[in-house]
Amino acid sequence: MTKTVELGVQGMTCASCVGRVERGLGKVDGVLDASVNLATERATVTYDPEVTTPRALLDKVRDVGYEPVVGQVELGVQGMTCAACVGRVERALGKVDGVLDASVNLATERATVRFLPGVSAGQLRQAVRAAGYEVLEEQAGLRREDQEREARAREVSHLRGQVLLSAVFAVPLLLIAMLPMLVPGAGAWLMSTFGHGVMGTLNWVMLALAAPIQFGPGRRFYRLGWKSLRGGSPDMNALVMIGTSAAFAYSLVATVAPGLFPAGTAHVYYEASGVVITLILLGKYFEALAKGRSSEAMRKLLGLQAKTARVVRGGQDLELPADEVLVGDLVSVRPGEKVPVDGEVVSGHSFVDESMITGEPVPVVKQAGASVVGGTINQHGAFEFRATRIGADTALAQIIRLVETAQGSKPPIQGLADRVVAVFVPVVLGLAALTFGLWLILGGGSALSFALVTTVAVLIIACPCAMGLATPTSVMVGTGKAAELGVLFKGGAALEGLQGVRVVALDKTGTLTRGRPELTDLIPAPGFDRPTVLRLVAAAEDQSEHPIARAIVAAARREGLVLTRPETFGAVPGYGLEARVEGRLVQVGADRLMQRLGLDVGGFAAEAARLGDEGKSPLYAAVDGQLAAVIAVADPLKEGSLEAVTALRRQGLRVAMITGDNARTAHAIARQLGIDEVLAEVLPGGKSDAVRALQARGQAVAFVGDGINDAPALAQADVGLAIGTGTDVAVETADVILMSGDLRGVPNALSLSRATLRNIRLGLFWAFAYNALLIPVAAGVLYPAFGVLLSPVLAAAAMGFSSVFVLSNALRLRGFRPPVRPGPVPTARPAVAYT
Repeated sequence: MTKTVELGVQGMTCASCVGRVERGLGKVDGVLDASVNLATERATVTYDPEVTTPRALLDKVRDVGYEPVVGQVELGVQGMTCAACVGRVERALGKVDGVLDASVNLATERATVRFLPGVSAGQLRQAVRAAGYEVLEEQAGLRREDQEREARAREVSHLRGQVLLSAVFAVPLLLIAMLPMLVPGAGAWLMSTFGHGVMGTLNWVMLALAAPIQFGPGRRFYRLGWKSLRGGSPDMNALVMIGTSAAFAYSLVATVAPGLFPAGTAHVYYEASGVVITLILLGKYFEALAKGRSSEAMRKLLGLQAKTARVVRGGQDLELPADEVLVGDLVSVRPGEKVPVDGEVVSGHSFVDESMITGEPVPVVKQAGASVVGGTINQHGAFEFRATRIGADTALAQIIRLVETAQGSKPPIQGLADRVVAVFVPVVLGLAALTFGLWLILGGGSALSFALVTTVAVLIIACPCAMGLATPTSVMVGTGKAAELGVLFKGGAALEGLQGVRVVALDKTGTLTRGRPELTDLIPAPGFDRPTVLRLVAAAEDQSEHPIARAIVAAARREGLVLTRPETFGAVPGYGLEARVEGRLVQVGADRLMQRLGLDVGGFAAEAARLGDEGKSPLYAAVDGQLAAVIAVADPLKEGSLEAVTALRRQGLRVAMITGDNARTAHAIARQLGIDEVLAEVLPGGKSDAVRALQARGQAVAFVGDGINDAPALAQADVGLAIGTGTDVAVETADVILMSGDLRGVPNALSLSRATLRNIRLGLFWAFAYNALLIPVAAGVLYPAFGVLLSPVLAAAAMGFSSVFVLSNALRLRGFRPPVRPGPVPTARPAVAYT
């Protein structure tokens, strides 16, 4: 039996491209025919599904040098209650022809589906509905996030009403069932009050209390449980349905026809149905509340988006919805307002709070030419800016999209829970049947009663809810907390992978250092003052485009020094430069230029040695034939680099530096920072080889970089971390993004990753241990030795507690405190440090 699929192929330009794709697809085992149309950019492939898959076809398209077109959509799925529901929805979506993969997140209640061209969203929605669940339909004028929030609020409100309705009947039902066992004489009082007649028996009162619960709020378990059984994938609802129905039906027969039972065995267990349903609904209510709290970080991000914008058109200020701003529009921002979209300031002056992007609390000055980011808050002044990125292209929208993707993704550790849950419910049903059979055989005179109670307890207590919630809720809270700290994980795999890293390799330029030369030292000789020397040297260097020259000029201008144009200027090849400034002869260069001029630099020997040890190359300046100063220009360390490296080593990691700089400079910086290993003079294309060499030692390696030339190393590393202020290529390639560019985000990300994985492991351990320990207890293994039999009511309470415990455990991550706090950035930081 064969299948035919259509693949979108991008990048083809001519008939030879068509032939190349056709030949490539034809070589895939199982492909019977491949035909490519250049005009439509589609490949039609007939293949044997038992031999190959659409994913293998897509991989082959990439192998031959072209990009396959793959669609992706997110659907809001309502009605899921446990991990078995997740698996059921994933299988239903996966059966749609053309679907490559489907990932469903129980915590966010979303399904992410990747599919080939030709698959419609309607087909996917129909598949979800056929599996027994509802799809959240998009409403005009409402964002998806708002719809989901409203749907969750409706669910919480509905559950609250169901719990209250159930409780009205369950509380007296529980009192009637339990009082005779707890209060001496209560049983006799009840019997005397209600009498012993058939129509006046206490059993009929309990039936009247249990029936409204069973067929009122309990209907949800019948509706969802029957669908899951009919679909061949029983879930938690099926367990509750079977267990409570067995207890109710047995009690009903014992009430209506007690003569069918041996004398003294016609017991009723209405509380095992009514109270169990009430407790399970109560657990679901608490679970829904906790789910809402777990998405708090996302709500904060969404709340940062401005609702309106003041656009200047035709000389008038028009207040428009933010999503109606166009690229190129002139936008006016007043004090206290949010910046609606990304852009560039054209006029005005103000300070803007950018803490939501950088994590830095100190407002940043904005004037003509400065960039502004949508969602940041203007402080005191007013300004106008030109919109450059709008809608989904803004930085905030991209951050939200990354956080959503990470929250919806599954880390590899979730695979264990998925595999267990796939067989868990059928195994529980088998254990319940075995429990019932054994008690019927071994239970003696009350065998039927024992069999019923234990079987119902097993069915109720073995809920896979906790297993399904342990991982996604922790990932959801962890990635949300990371976003608050300025760290973006692109997926659950990155979140899990980072905690296993043992070596952190750092790029130097732009990562550990600022990435641009700055004047770091200017030490005048006796008889010369610093401002005069700096002014003369900067004026001479102003004619040069060399990075060192630009650094000296920039420092002088920041000092407020006025530079005059040199009367003469000339380079001394291999030595330095010579110029006449303000009538004075200025010569700048290395020590060999001073030797050529006959000037002794020995007086600066100690300073020159210190500068060399710090990885700085000393230069000398002479004025009117006299040695005037020693100067050093270097790429200075970023604020926080030392703290970051120290924190990483404190966390037990080995820190390496990979750089193309010369070994002396690299080792000098390594000494300052306490870096363990230096790989210097690495060629631009060799950084990935350097990472591979570190990996060859058998340890997971994280690489931190910011430049285009860092992209191969970011891809090669087990986890790549990109400085968010770096190039787009680096950011796209990395698994983790440090939005502010602060290296202190690396130990924070690592610490949060470890905390999240500890949280997940604890949640999964609790979920598995809970079932492993309590299912045997529910089955009655302790009764022969200790006389302990678990009531279905207590089983329901324990089941609800397990889910609430797992969710509460995940919410603890909201209190995570980073090991290193990013420091404030001064608004007027001096650029030059003089000795």
